[in-house]
Amino acid sequence: MKNNPFKFGTIVDGEFFTDRVQELQYVLQMLNSENHLVLISPRRFGKSSLVNKALQHTSRKSIVVNMQSITSVEHFATKLTNSLLALFPFERMRQMIKHFRIVPTISTNPLNDAFEVSFAPTAENTVLLEDAMQLLQRLATEDCRLIVVLDEFQEVQTIARDFDKQLRSIMQTHTNINYLFLGSQESMMEAIFEQKKSPFYHFGQLIRLSKIPRDDFRAYLLRSITDESVVEQILDFTGCHPYYTQQMAFHVWNMINYEDITDELVARSIDRVVTLHDLDFERLWMNFNKSDRRVLMEIAQNKGERLLTNPSVPTSTTFSVLKRLMKQGFLIHTDHYEIEDPFFARWIFLRM
Repeated sequence: MKNNPFKFGTIVDGEFFTDRVQELQYVLQMLNSENHLVLISPRRFGKSSLVNKALQHTSRKSIVVNMQSITSVEHFATKLTNSLLALFPFERMRQMIKHFRIVPTISTNPLNDAFEVSFAPTAENTVLLEDAMQLLQRLATEDCRLIVVLDEFQEVQTIARDFDKQLRSIMQTHTNINYLFLGSQESMMEAIFEQKKSPFYHFGQLIRLSKIPRDDFRAYLLRSITDESVVEQILDFTGCHPYYTQQMAFHVWNMINYEDITDELVARSIDRVVTLHDLDFERLWMNFNKSDRRVLMEIAQNKGERLLTNPSVPTSTTFSVLKRLMKQGFLIHTDHYEIEDPFFARWIFLRM
């Protein structure tokens, strides 16, 4: 029995990776320079998959830190040091770590026998951060150029006071390291890298990852779903959103190959996914206030192709809602506002 060729929900690689030829080449070009890269896109547009693909094209050592999971400077230093421990020989790392001004505890993880460090709580976070970050510089050489990926980097502003300033002052002295800053909150990332008062102003080349071009996605889908009409319907519904197009194609392919269904494939797939997530969508809906619901309902009805106007609601209130819902990831904006999850949009529409 053939395996389903479509994948969603995790980092996409290999045959599951949808062609982003130009973007991939651009990332590789940046990695072949002394520069840093800032990559912005809404969630689930494929930033992590693209960067993962680029890393596979190099022979260089790399680490990835998700800033969304970091709770403190101490936690960041621990995560960074442990990531390096996993890359380099322990004896070499131990000799370097023992010169830290705040010496960590080194232990063995019983689950995988890997060595790990931990730091006792300290008020000297600046010293701790400097030691951990300078460890990067000591390990990076012309023959061993490092790549450091900081995902959801907009969270740097929430971890600790002046954390961004401290990071910038250290990073600017580093050589033989490429930093890749990924972020899903466009306004916050722009404030970090495009506003002159920000410590990271123009620290890296900024690019925005858009939806996959329709022609490219069509060619990719037709490799496994040969009915052009069905492929067009999939792309019409998902708007070429990378994650949801893979999800929709996954269900359509299953219906064709496992269930021998040939008619109304897209409509049936939409109904199936909406039904599967009915309870999840209901929980989401219950957490929205009336203003949120009004905006979401209007976008679900007209797909955001015209400005939302309501004589009884101040324009400032509407745009405040739009801004908040975009920050929370429920809305995205290209040339118009749209609900990020087209299946959630359909769920809303069906209940209007």
